[in-house]
Amino acid sequence: MHSIDKKIEELKLNLPLMPNPIANYLPYKIENNILYISGQGPILDGKLLYSGKVGVDISVDDGIKASEICCLNIISIIKFATSNNWDNFKCFIKIGGFVNCASNFKDQPKIINGASDLLVKIFGENGKHSRFAVGANALPINMSVEIEAMVALK
Repeated sequence: MHSIDKKIEELKLNLPLMPNPIANYLPYKIENNILYISGQGPILDGKLLYSGKVGVDISVDDGIKASEICCLNIISIIKFATSNNWDNFKCFIKIGGFVNCASNFKDQPKIINGASDLLVKIFGENGKHSRFAVGANALPINMSVEIEAMVALK
């Protein structure tokens, strides 16, 4: 078992199946050893788990959990895109986080930390990344959080 799979198991996490896109786009694209992952929501088994505005419809803690689910979907896509071979993974480059929130909500970084912290727990130094965390007035299908990623491959 690869060390990344061991870490996922140690953290008692289950990777979901790679989610299907909800519109006309690719879930990922590889170009020049960069894996571009389309925005992922807090969706498991085709079901949206967190919807509405963070801080209004759902709590900050639930927003963080939503961010973690987005991250697990990203990891599933990496595993699929590398044909289940973690040796083809190099490191995270950047993630972009969108938080569905009211205009006076200021904790977007705290919400996206759910994903950032999980990446570092699983991938160590290779999970560290640049990022943005912004608020949005609305997100597709009313999801609470959406996260995209760029990953370097070997």
